Amino acid sequence: MNKVTIRNLITSVLKEIGLYSDNAVNLLMGTAAQESRLGKYRKQIGGGPALGIFQMEPATFNDIVNNYLRYKPELAAKIERAARVSRFKAEDIENNDLLAICMARVHYLRVKKAIPGDLEGWATYWKRYYNTPLGKGTEEEFIANYKKYVQ
Repeated sequence: MNKVTIRNLITSVLKEIGLYSDNAVNLLMGTAAQESRLGKYRKQIGGGPALGIFQMEPATFNDIVNNYLRYKPELAAKIERAARVSRFKAEDIENNDLLAICMARVHYLRVKKAIPGDLEGWATYWKRYYNTPLGKGTEEEFIANYKKYVQ
């Protein structure tokens, strides 16, 4: 997917579910650039469990559904409509970019700290809250991939 198409898709989905901000769009663009090269990879390289344009693991997806959306029925309903699904199944994020966008945004929504407003901030935020300190990705990679695939 090209960067204009994915940016437009992210923007429209976030507006539809009521979670739009410029910083959220840029953070998700950077996450998709880092995790899948904007959708080039839909399954984790090396046989890991991660799926879709954000390379979300099914365990993370299920945690969001069971421990967050379960208690936010209005948001869950908005996501179902926006993603065109009637129930949440982790394997759907491999090819349903609408659902993947929603779930990546909700993943970041669960973070108490506000989304930063610049590239270095997004890289740090992604590393800490998405890739985690134990993950293999680095802030430097995030910045390089953002510049290569997004800017």
